[in-house]
Amino acid sequence: MAQNNKQHSNNINIKNRKATFDYEILETFTAGIVLTGTEIKSLRQGKAGLTDTYCMVENHELWVKNMYIAEYSYGSYNNHTTHRDRKLLLTRKEINKIAKAAEQPGYSVVPLRIFINERGLAKMVIAIARGKKLYDKRQTIKEREDKRNLDRLFKR
Repeated sequence: MAQNNKQHSNNINIKNRKATFDYEILETFTAGIVLTGTEIKSLRQGKAGLTDTYCMVENHELWVKNMYIAEYSYGSYNNHTTHRDRKLLLTRKEINKIAKAAEQPGYSVVPLRIFINERGLAKMVIAIARGKKLYDKRQTIKEREDKRNLDRLFKR
């Protein structure tokens, strides 16, 4: 019998770098993403971005808004729209938990990263997060600079 030796590129890891700076992460979930054919092909090339992306619960469904996936270079006239809303796949229990948290003031649902799992499926890590105050952001910058300085001292 012939085995299926199909290789998937598991090195795709698109991060939302501003999310950990702007928000305090409270709880994370891994969700599937509903994509069209040209979107997954473009995502496998690493042409996507999570800048200014957010999630919303509408009609007991979780949607990611303003996510950028570049048009597929070999796509024809039926190529996808770059900033369309995309549905996220989670269990009903997880969606209810996220919806309850999102209703509270000061809490948001933010995407942290997109990756392709070992089966070749696109997944998104989302988080229930609380917005940081300005002094919290300053503290984060100070800790990052202190860590960088310590690393420099010990590498010599």
